[in-house]
Amino acid sequence: MAGWDLFQEMDMLRREIDQAFRGHGRNYLNPSFLPGIGTGGYPRVNLSEDENNYYLEALVPGIDPKDIELNIMRGTLSLSGERKETVADGNTWHRHERGTGKFMRTIELPDMIDNKNVDAEYRNGVLLITLPKPQSVKPKKITVKAQ
Repeated sequence: MAGWDLFQEMDMLRREIDQAFRGHGRNYLNPSFLPGIGTGGYPRVNLSEDENNYYLEALVPGIDPKDIELNIMRGTLSLSGERKETVADGNTWHRHERGTGKFMRTIELPDMIDNKNVDAEYRNGVLLITLPKPQSVKPKKITVKAQ
């Protein structure tokens, strides 16, 4: 028994259980479509900026743009929606890995934005959101005068 490590055995058991449940319908170990439980991981996003705007790209493949809702309040963007179940009457499922149901993600923005000029576009399963910076936070170049 000299080489036996309880913590290593428990970690291996946890990994085996995780693997056993991975890919079986909804992954209850990471329920990304259940509001209030796994709201942090879906949809995956990229957030970048330039001098005038912030750009948020959210991966939402297979979701009808009409089922996506965006809200902005006090420097926070909330993205929610629903991926509907694929109806397949009479089919036998051999794999069912894509999650379905409602999702919600809240993203803290680095600074305030101009709410009136936000633009959102859905293209090829990617939601592209342009968040303009207000004039008050844009960098202002000041010229130094010589006398």
